[in-house]
Amino acid sequence: MRKIVVALSVLMALTSCVSKKEYAALEAKNKEIQDLLNSCTVKLNSCLEEKAGLAATAESYKQHNQDLISTSKDLTVLTTKGAENLEKSLESLKEKDLKISRLQDALTKKDSVTLALVTSLKGAVGINDPDIEINVEKGVVFISIADKLLFKSGSYDVSDKAKSVLAKVAKVVNDKPDFECMVEGHTDDVPYKSNGVLLDNWDLSVKRSTSIVRVLSGELGVNPAKLIAAGRSSYVPLVANDSPENKARNRRTRIVVMPKIDQFYDMIEKEMKKQAK
Repeated sequence: MRKIVVALSVLMALTSCVSKKEYAALEAKNKEIQDLLNSCTVKLNSCLEEKAGLAATAESYKQHNQDLISTSKDLTVLTTKGAENLEKSLESLKEKDLKISRLQDALTKKDSVTLALVTSLKGAVGINDPDIEINVEKGVVFISIADKLLFKSGSYDVSDKAKSVLAKVAKVVNDKPDFECMVEGHTDDVPYKSNGVLLDNWDLSVKRSTSIVRVLSGELGVNPAKLIAAGRSSYVPLVANDSPENKARNRRTRIVVMPKIDQFYDMIEKEMKKQAK
């Protein structure tokens, strides 16, 4: 029995370490893509303004050429200079339209994927349970599940009731091979009393996260390569830990479901490089 406890402690420590690094890397990457998306939006607005200016210029050239035709009976074709200017304006307008279309496609695709994911999750999990929340923040879908649905107080053993909820989440994730899933454990600020295996709330939050990950991969068929375990202890509360009700809200597990950011990052990066030429 002593050997098993020691082995679990070592495994838990390794998992916690890896989870924090993976989580930090994922947060940094998510911020990077959000910043890039913001830059794209600014660029898109600039292109739309430039497009409007080019359209006005093209219209001006068209009107100018029409005036020449009307006032000069012997003039049957556009002047060489007018024709060249008109052609250049139309060509430039066409290029801007293409760039705008590409940027809009990239942003629309990301928004469409996120919306489809939220719809699938709400349809599978349901939206009437007050202990389950599904929302979107910065293009990422979050499923927040109260700990009373998942664990007993101070425990990291997943309840049978929780497995039915996790099975619905697993189905949605399994149906979308290009998605990743990060499981975050959160506690309140009541210090955890060490039992020799878990030392504090950090350990408890990570252990609960890895317990969920093991259920998703071991029992519900989610590809382990798509899963990330992370523990946040009591440091990211939803509300102040100043009442039993608020402490209960802060004790939660948050499942973050997102498309693999690389595919959208590459798409937008390629378009930005084209515009820089």
